[in-house]
Amino acid sequence: MVVESITGLDSRAMSPRPQNPLHERYASEQIATLFTSEHRYATWRRIWIALAQAQSELGLPITAEQISELESASSSVDLERVATIEKETRHDVVAHLRHYAEQAPGAGGILHLGATSAFITDNTDVLIVRDALKVLIGRTATVIDGLASFAKANQSLPTLAYTHFQPAQLTTVGKRACLWMQDFLEDLTELDRLASSLRCRGAKGTTGTQASFLTLFGGDHDKVRQLDRAIADKLGFEASWAITGQTYPRKQDSRVLAALAGVAESCHKLGMDLRLLQGVGELSEPFDEHQVGSSAMAYKRNPVRAERMCGLSRRVLTDAQNGPLNAATQWLERSLDDSSNRRLVLTDSFLATDSILSLAGGIAAGLRVNTSAINARVAQELPFMASETYLMEGALRGGDRQDLHERIRGYSLQAYAQVSEGGANPLLDLIASDDAFKLSRQELENMLDPLTFTGRSAQQVEDFLAEFATPALARFDVASVEDPRI
Repeated sequence: MVVESITGLDSRAMSPRPQNPLHERYASEQIATLFTSEHRYATWRRIWIALAQAQSELGLPITAEQISELESASSSVDLERVATIEKETRHDVVAHLRHYAEQAPGAGGILHLGATSAFITDNTDVLIVRDALKVLIGRTATVIDGLASFAKANQSLPTLAYTHFQPAQLTTVGKRACLWMQDFLEDLTELDRLASSLRCRGAKGTTGTQASFLTLFGGDHDKVRQLDRAIADKLGFEASWAITGQTYPRKQDSRVLAALAGVAESCHKLGMDLRLLQGVGELSEPFDEHQVGSSAMAYKRNPVRAERMCGLSRRVLTDAQNGPLNAATQWLERSLDDSSNRRLVLTDSFLATDSILSLAGGIAAGLRVNTSAINARVAQELPFMASETYLMEGALRGGDRQDLHERIRGYSLQAYAQVSEGGANPLLDLIASDDAFKLSRQELENMLDPLTFTGRSAQQVEDFLAEFATPALARFDVASVEDPRI
């Protein structure tokens, strides 16, 4: 019987591989490539070559011809052949070793000397993580660059500041953008610190004692230490971990995942704030000319970028919990229950973080300001915020402060009730009609310059850009803004 899908296609003609949205819809090709099987296994061979080179340089009987043969065969991994061998051995590293030895028979006998599987897999993981962090550093700088331009352009535009999502005082649109930007600057600092301080596992042997390498070098401890340093150097690390079990300390993964979670925190905050502001009509994310907001409600302009960014950010935040769990539950020199978990969590966290930063970069570069809506909301709420000024002016003109306070309190409640029902704010008219204040309608209006209620917001933007954002951006390459694939 032919089973048909809901699209009417023969299921036998469909791909047998399940959909992975992180690969297919969200992450960029740049970072997805780092986590492909092809890249990972090419890195394995790079590390095997580095080991052979270092051992040869330190006097082991490994010839230049053998290393050359390994290098010549390094780019021709046959994954189908590996799968066949792995089906027999049920060991992925052994399968790759045997396949590599088949392709470089003259060098097969010196492959993996003194090493354990973790030598290959852990050192590879750190290389991939470091390269992925560098991609995210560029993405984060892009977000900061976009927000910096936006903040500069809107540094003096008064807008409502909210607490509890209730109008509180006035700030400026640029000042609020600096709140977002400051979070991303913290992330940029942490990602850069991590990328430059990561340590590889080096050459430590089966349980970290280096016993196998000590045997190879005839008990020469100094040469074993030189080998460990040489591996780190050839892989581009300043150092390897001084002490390991079978694996490098999983606290390093925990730190990496925490940094990605930090990025997710910043992206979620930006996305949530934007969704609130788009809901009240003040700001909006980019909306393409032919973009469709709803299949039913043709007029809608949903904040889909911000919503997707928030959804994927929650995935990164929850995945990050696996870092400390893996680090805390390693048994003695090692247990294997972290292996399958790490394969999923590290890969998915980087792919998702790449996606949310790409979304954030596009949002930051294309934020749209609805000045009319902002001005209208400011005008509606500003009289309430000016009530203390009116109170002081009335007292200066001979009024009783306590009496005026009670009057303006009553007028404010009356005005708020009218505003809550959708009416115009009548507070100025109520105060102007009360002779106790001795203030005309025009005088009241003259005290309503919004900029005077924003404090140092505009200057804070100027200072923040000059002292923090601009110097940070000068240190990093800003990646191009990538529009999400879907």
